[in-house]
Amino acid sequence: MAAAPPGVSPFVSTHGCGNSHSPKQKGRAYIGGPMASSSSASVPRNLGTSESNLPTLFPVSPLPTPPQQPLGIQSRDQMEPGKYVEELGVAVSVVQMACSLCQRVQEGLVGRKGEQIKSKDDNSPVTVADWGVQATVSWVLSQVFSNDNVYIVAEEDTQTLSTKDASGLLESVVKVVNGCLIEAQKYGLKAPQKPLGSSEVLEAIGRCNSNGGPKGRFWVLDPVDGTLGFVRGDQYAIALALIEDGEVILGVLGCPNYPMKKQWLNYHQRYYRLMCRISPPTAGSWHKGCVMYALRGSGEAWMQPLVFDHGELGSHNISATPVKVSSVDDPAFATFCEPVEKSNSRHSFTAGLAQSVGLRKQPLRVYSMVKYAAIARGDAEIFMKFSRAGYKEKIWDHAAGVVIIQEAGGVVTDAGGQPLDFSKGIYLEGLDRGIIACSGSSLHEKIIRAVDASWDSSNL
Repeated sequence: MAAAPPGVSPFVSTHGCGNSHSPKQKGRAYIGGPMASSSSASVPRNLGTSESNLPTLFPVSPLPTPPQQPLGIQSRDQMEPGKYVEELGVAVSVVQMACSLCQRVQEGLVGRKGEQIKSKDDNSPVTVADWGVQATVSWVLSQVFSNDNVYIVAEEDTQTLSTKDASGLLESVVKVVNGCLIEAQKYGLKAPQKPLGSSEVLEAIGRCNSNGGPKGRFWVLDPVDGTLGFVRGDQYAIALALIEDGEVILGVLGCPNYPMKKQWLNYHQRYYRLMCRISPPTAGSWHKGCVMYALRGSGEAWMQPLVFDHGELGSHNISATPVKVSSVDDPAFATFCEPVEKSNSRHSFTAGLAQSVGLRKQPLRVYSMVKYAAIARGDAEIFMKFSRAGYKEKIWDHAAGVVIIQEAGGVVTDAGGQPLDFSKGIYLEGLDRGIIACSGSSLHEKIIRAVDASWDSSNL
């Protein structure tokens, strides 16, 4: 596989359109594009380190790997060798870019929150970063896979940005988008020939208006999952997943504030913020931030440090390392995660459930899909969420995390033990009571049995 010439983006695609998509829905979008075949995929050459010219999203396995299974991928599902490698490479790169954008915006939020945060109809916050990431991901994927072939389901729309009194907010979004895209080459991507204007940014955000469904190939994006954590300086995630015919094919989670040491996760960012007041932090002083990703059927999940803090993709210190779930199967020693906010989940039920199962540790309450990352990396063993009556889970809040945990060796189902169904549009329709993710089948079975024994619909 020949490497791209110097200075030329390896992500130029000339594939034809082969996608179908569902009728559009305002304010939601899936990004879908033509999939490269194993023989013609243009693959990023700068996502790790290797002695060969093969891309290194997955470092070469120390065990003998058949030539027909590049990158160390051992497909359980007889997936076509090399298929989706281009898509995974692009997804990792654009999420790395998005993490950089979010870090800059989060740093600038201190003392200026009112200028960069708005409230949506459900009173949840939305920031410059939400729109900026959505515009950036939309623009990059449309350039890679051809503008006419791109469909996005993302969480935000252009309604707020299009009002007359939002000119200052839109200007801020345009600024952060261009500030991110100008560094595209650092991530192995191609930058625009000139800065994007307001209309182009709005067009990129507004392109996110499909509602998915059971057929076709779609990208699912949550530009900033855990916006409340983001504005508070705590945990949040950028989540991107590919769904094909209702099945999650790959997932990427960017976790800019995720600490490299497990013990810091218990403090979220509180210790970090306290120390910042005493002495400005130096680069890497807290060792935080990573991107996790997985490809369905590979049986492996991987993690990279952030390019923003550590250089460029392809440099010696940007190498992927495998992550695996914990081997703990005794509830007494297991750590379980649950959402921080009580607005759409029931802490009282999970507390009672934890006691009945024998979970002795205090819950680790973490914003966003960082909970999925914690289980995939072995920092926690259980995630339970039981939504309040009337709340419907969205697919962008779970798709990327589910495939990463599964390929890292974990189990994710609803409370009835059934796989989550991503084929019904933007919602996880037919969800049985709640979502349970565990590091292994033994813990998972114990939680399922406990739910059945203690469930009381009047309690929710």
